[in-house]
Amino acid sequence: MGSLSAKEKENALNEVRILASIQNENIISYKESFFEDSTSSLCIVMEYADGGDLLQKINKCKLNRESISEQEAWSFFLQAARGLQTLHDLKIVHRDIKCANLFLTKDGNLKLGDLNVSKVAAKGMLQT
Repeated sequence: MGSLSAKEKENALNEVRILASIQNENIISYKESFFEDSTSSLCIVMEYADGGDLLQKINKCKLNRESISEQEAWSFFLQAARGLQTLHDLKIVHRDIKCANLFLTKDGNLKLGDLNVSKVAAKGMLQT
């Protein structure tokens, strides 16, 4: 992890710890991590989201002059809320919710990902 700044190293290790502790259908699952000596990099292997992310889906709809159906939009919203509820039950605050961090599977499931700036609210409250 030599090419990463101290803050980037801390964020990467934080994501590994958080991901390893969570098992939920609406959160990208952690598979394993390893240190790549040749590049001095921490590699994190996560579940593959074969549908891309929500930002890609929105951009594709724009390009094709299509829209996401109301039913699908509500489905995405509810799945994101379930993932956030799981994190909040564990006193984890995501802190980077955006379409590019909402991953999709081909069968329409939405999963929260990119937890590298997440924080655990150990005392129930964050000061940021």
